Amino acid sequence: MNRKGRVLLVSALVGVVGMAFRVSWNALRDIANAIGADDTAATLYPFVVDGLMALALVATLVLVGQDRTFALRVLGTYTLASLVLNYVHGLVPELHGRTVDWGRLADWDPANWALVLLATSLPVGSIYFGSDLVAKVLHHRPTPIPATSANVEESTETERIRSTADLPESTPAPVPATVVRVPDPVAVDYLKSTASLKPLAPIEPTPVAPIEHRAVAAESPRPRGATGRVPDAAKSTRPKRTPAQLLDEARAVTADWPDVKVTAEGIRREVHTSPANARMLRDTILADRAATAETTV
Repeated sequence: MNRKGRVLLVSALVGVVGMAFRVSWNALRDIANAIGADDTAATLYPFVVDGLMALALVATLVLVGQDRTFALRVLGTYTLASLVLNYVHGLVPELHGRTVDWGRLADWDPANWALVLLATSLPVGSIYFGSDLVAKVLHHRPTPIPATSANVEESTETERIRSTADLPESTPAPVPATVVRVPDPVAVDYLKSTASLKPLAPIEPTPVAPIEHRAVAAESPRPRGATGRVPDAAKSTRPKRTPAQLLDEARAVTADWPDVKVTAEGIRREVHTSPANARMLRDTILADRAATAETTV
């Protein structure tokens, strides 16, 4: 429903409620006079009962959950009370002319006591329930409306977030297609297309030298091994040293070295031996030095 339809619906509801209030106002005023209210209090009495009904109706439209259930119960209770009092007003004609006895709404005493209690308790209940409903409405926090449906009725424009690829700066201008017009073969001049051509001299073929076939030695599938003796120049000329000779040479080289400098790499470079022999010589020299230090101490 659009806004105009809602305004018309609310206006019709206000008109109906106003007329119903005027009808009920006369009965409630006479009931208030019968239970001892003065003219001013009797005039305001209908606002106490029917006014709280209107307040409870508004609260049911705003509140949710248990608060809305409470507002519906208040609305139903005061509607039923107003119905009972209007029913009593129709059954007792003396109330119209104010000739009924003060505090007498029914001939049967229990019914009279109940009606008087109901009529006198409604103003007190209006104070309590009305204050509670107003407090609930003021402290109510409505659920936020999603952004996608917030202004559906007010605006029909659609806003689109464009990416950088959609912006005109990043989109190159379209390149106009080049139209190549092909001449119609029917429209070609027949005389130009059939012009006589000069005879050309025949092209003599160029002689080609024959390809010579050369014999190529086939490669052996198996690798060739070394043949012949290794020359003496390729053999090592250094004599083979025994472990004792290597140890003596290493001791002589490292005689003035500190313990920190005695390493396998340093011995290997000076003695020119393998890394394994160098490590063995290092360990032996360090062990000899440690033994000599203990003997001196």
